[in-house]
Amino acid sequence: MTKSFNVNGACKPGRDYMVNLKPRLGEIKAMIDRGQYFAVTKARQYGKTTILRALSDDLKNDYVVVSLDFQKMSFSDFESESAFVSGLAREINRRVRHMADVPDSLKADLIKLAEQNSHSKMAEIFNRFSDWCGQSSKPVILIIDEIDTATNNQVFLDFLAQLRAAYLDRDVTPAFQSVILAGVYDIRNIKRKIRPDEGHRQNSPWNISSKFRVEMSFSAEEIAEMLREYEADYHTGMDIRGIAQLIYDYTSGYPYLVSSLCKSIDEEIAGTKDFPDKSSAWTRRGFMEAEKILLGENNALFQSLTGKLADYPELRNILYQLLFTGKTIPYISQNPYIDSAAMFGFIKNHNGTAVLSNRIFESVLYNLFISEEFSTSKIYDAGLQEKNQFITGGHLNVRRILEKFVEAFEYLYGDEDETFLEEAGRRYFMLFLKPIINGVGNSYVEAETRNRERMDLVIDYCGEQNIIELKIWRGNAYNKRGEEQLSDYLDYFHLKKGYMLSFNFNKKKETGVKEIVLGDKLLIEAVV
Repeated sequence: MTKSFNVNGACKPGRDYMVNLKPRLGEIKAMIDRGQYFAVTKARQYGKTTILRALSDDLKNDYVVVSLDFQKMSFSDFESESAFVSGLAREINRRVRHMADVPDSLKADLIKLAEQNSHSKMAEIFNRFSDWCGQSSKPVILIIDEIDTATNNQVFLDFLAQLRAAYLDRDVTPAFQSVILAGVYDIRNIKRKIRPDEGHRQNSPWNISSKFRVEMSFSAEEIAEMLREYEADYHTGMDIRGIAQLIYDYTSGYPYLVSSLCKSIDEEIAGTKDFPDKSSAWTRRGFMEAEKILLGENNALFQSLTGKLADYPELRNILYQLLFTGKTIPYISQNPYIDSAAMFGFIKNHNGTAVLSNRIFESVLYNLFISEEFSTSKIYDAGLQEKNQFITGGHLNVRRILEKFVEAFEYLYGDEDETFLEEAGRRYFMLFLKPIINGVGNSYVEAETRNRERMDLVIDYCGEQNIIELKIWRGNAYNKRGEEQLSDYLDYFHLKKGYMLSFNFNKKKETGVKEIVLGDKLLIEAVV
């Protein structure tokens, strides 16, 4: 059977190209062996279902594993205690009815509870669980995926309370060896899932949960290992380590994004006019084409991300500050806004500072925020009107872009005050740039340079990279350091030419574009 890269549902060995899950499974099994209850809380399409299904298979020789999906329970199953008990009994019975190591008496009891949907009590099903755990020849594990389906309901809190009580009493009364709950929302703080008009239920009984520290994102080496398996099948001659590192640099190992880019290269890029075979597709240029396709999609993951900005307006301000102003935001997990942004996958903790999770999400958010200004932005219109003069022989003329931006910016915003321009200047350049590269190229900001004074913008256009340092003018000495920093950064990208755009608020400034030779580098600097 021919394998493929899977972006729809759980991945399966033998059918899909996958990273090696065994190290992660070993870490999770160690938690289960210690009898820990825990939650796997990760953003959408982060591989939760894949890892849970692989875990169920990995544990079956040592444990009785009951793996449920709360999406298979209907809305009415959560309307009352009796309905929930009946629905839960139905789903467990569906999972265990063909399992030889589950007592027939339990199966019969589950059928009765499923049918008694008018007066079943939570305590009844937990009594059955206790009897089952006491009689079973192997410890019993309960895994529940898509737990978010339930978190709006008081009956779910009651279910968690019963799990907690059983956990605390398990030295006396038999209980599950381990319970694993998986979803996006952190059930230790259920109130963020409940609408404001429903009131807040702040205290979750899931305070017995152990911390889940297993890394779910893929490393560059794990991606390379997956590509080696692909390469053994197709012999493309790709630079496996180089392509794996490129994928990681853009995705930070986010599982869906990794698989999506690989799938696009394999199935959409290879065989086209510009990439007639797999060998030509599995290149940096082929990857950039795949990234462009991905960013042009309105897939479920991107819809979920952008939808959260409407559901949680406080996130917009945090993300805007990170994207455009370079403001340093400490990663304080106790801050509910920071915690929400991390929970949904927008940001991550980098040495105590909040940073965007990956370049793909950054580009999605840039495109979203900038698109909201298309209809009213004069600087965007200026870039749109001038766009045809910036492409020469298929190459991006960045110097010409800077020259025209200086003209347009001075004309439109030359009279604005310093505070306004410092906050908005870099955003305006990205608005000017967007219609010029739209549909062909893309840009991103190197996270380590993102601050109030400096931001390095990397423009990818038709496989070529251009580096522009966007900075606030802080005097000649600071400008000299900026030139040296840009020169060092060009070495990293193996480039001899770079660009600087300085926002200078000195009334005696000299605007325009000039060339600076620094060693073997040519720096083209624009001042507005």
